[in-house]
Amino acid sequence: MPAIVLIGAQWGDEGKGKATDLLGSRVDYVVKFNGGNNAGHTVVIGTEKYALHLLPSGILTAGVTPIIANGVVVDIEVLFEELDALISRGVDVSGLKVSANAHIITQYHRTVDKVTERFLGKRQIGTTGRGIGPTYADKINRVGIRVQDLFDENILRQKVEGALAQKNHLLVKVYNRRAITVDEIVQDLLSYAERLRPMVADTALLLHEALTAGKTVLFEGGQATMLDVDHGTYPFVTSSNATSGGAVTGSGIGPNRIDRIIAVVKAYTTRVGAGPFPTELFDESGEFLRANGFEFGTTTGRPRRCGWYDAPVARYTARINGVTDFVLTKLDVLTGLDTIPVCVAYSVDGVRFDEVPVSQSDFHHAKPIFEDFPGWTDDITGARTFEDLPRNAQAYVLAIEKMSGARISAIGVGPGREEIISRHDLVD
Repeated sequence: MPAIVLIGAQWGDEGKGKATDLLGSRVDYVVKFNGGNNAGHTVVIGTEKYALHLLPSGILTAGVTPIIANGVVVDIEVLFEELDALISRGVDVSGLKVSANAHIITQYHRTVDKVTERFLGKRQIGTTGRGIGPTYADKINRVGIRVQDLFDENILRQKVEGALAQKNHLLVKVYNRRAITVDEIVQDLLSYAERLRPMVADTALLLHEALTAGKTVLFEGGQATMLDVDHGTYPFVTSSNATSGGAVTGSGIGPNRIDRIIAVVKAYTTRVGAGPFPTELFDESGEFLRANGFEFGTTTGRPRRCGWYDAPVARYTARINGVTDFVLTKLDVLTGLDTIPVCVAYSVDGVRFDEVPVSQSDFHHAKPIFEDFPGWTDDITGARTFEDLPRNAQAYVLAIEKMSGARISAIGVGPGREEIISRHDLVD
């Protein structure tokens, strides 16, 4: 059985939770391999809506083992808040496993994140202020705190002392904030240790054994390709590898174990936070997409920037990730438009670019070159086969499929788990 990587094809919020839910009972494990609680998945099951930030979407599916792997940064307070919220709604969360090697977000990471962003002024990145970046920075600087450190108070205290020796100078002398004491951090983290202990495991070994036994494992990426710290629109990116390669380093499996790479892409484009966005709309069309698509951040509630479908971005995603299948979401949001533009290339100072420019400056100044497609007015939320779609909707899907570098294997036509059209099997 396969190891499947599921990633976002744009700037996040594409509907990865829906795609994970689509695979449902055919998956034995769902693994979150990057990011933290700085992004979210919204999953709709019947009349119930679940907003997940740190937990893998698979935690909502009976029989699936959800895993938070080593590449994730974990805010333990948020972890237990999410678990308790699900428990109160009758969801069984007892199968959750957390990597002993995952890094922990502390109070000082959140504080540094917020004050640093304010200090940047007009040069702000647009972070969520949840401490994600500073935690990854500590990881790379080798002063981070890992989950396993909570079970040895002496080691934990030494690591916190080492981290705060630097952080307090920054907070007090640069940002004019109070110093944070070692005791308050240690006591806070230790208060979670015993509840966390039964969940902690060698998740890399667990996944190796699962794949060897023929289990199906889904690796669920947070954020998206254009927010990847190496391959996204740097510096307006997240602090982890949200591309398919991140599934390898972020979970501890070998690259030869991966069988399929699925990218989720909206039928239009959105972005939250600062950074270049060539197809962004500032008119009534943008408001139409935002209102019809309920485009507000799952984690922050911020209104998302909206624009038309960007085919060069989709091609870039297909190339960087080795995409085998696209899942196209929110096609229904386009219903009612007379004309639907698609960005097929860019113009930068009069020069045509058919691919995403490697130069950050060029991408900032890129102007979209559009091709227009006729829209449709029929309600498509009841469509369950490709042939059920209006002819113009079919033509739109086939056109962007041809432009995007991989086949479109499933199409979302509504927010519910059943409102989807399957064109190709995503597992076999």
